[in-house]
Amino acid sequence: MAKVKIECQFCSKLNAVDLAKHNMGPKCAECGKPFHLDRPVKVSEKHFDATVTRSPVPVLVDFYADWCAPCRQMAPILDEIARDRVGKILVAKVDTDAAPMVGQRYGIRSIPYFARFENGTIVKDVVGAVGRGGLQTLAG
Repeated sequence: MAKVKIECQFCSKLNAVDLAKHNMGPKCAECGKPFHLDRPVKVSEKHFDATVTRSPVPVLVDFYADWCAPCRQMAPILDEIARDRVGKILVAKVDTDAAPMVGQRYGIRSIPYFARFENGTIVKDVVGAVGRGGLQTLAG
């Protein structure tokens, strides 16, 4: 049983969600809205450690910004990886404009920046619009 902590995108409540039960349609304990684990989950600065660095499963994180054209170019590929690996890894997105302290913490100077976290540390990373092959290498 791999429970990850995910913030509800509707009410901001942090929930423990069992990735192994992704096909059962997990819902927020507070507002009842669904968690869609077959796509990247947005992670706020407030809950970054709970969701990413303390995750019991690998987490592929896309550090991005809405204004970034290469970030938008990579988004559909990231969506495919989330769908293809649902239940095995967590795919997350961190808006570097909304979470500047996280970006500073990891020395992110260029986006898109993709990092695979395992046991709280970055084990692989890549910068730029690396295409499907580049992201698949990170996702494992």
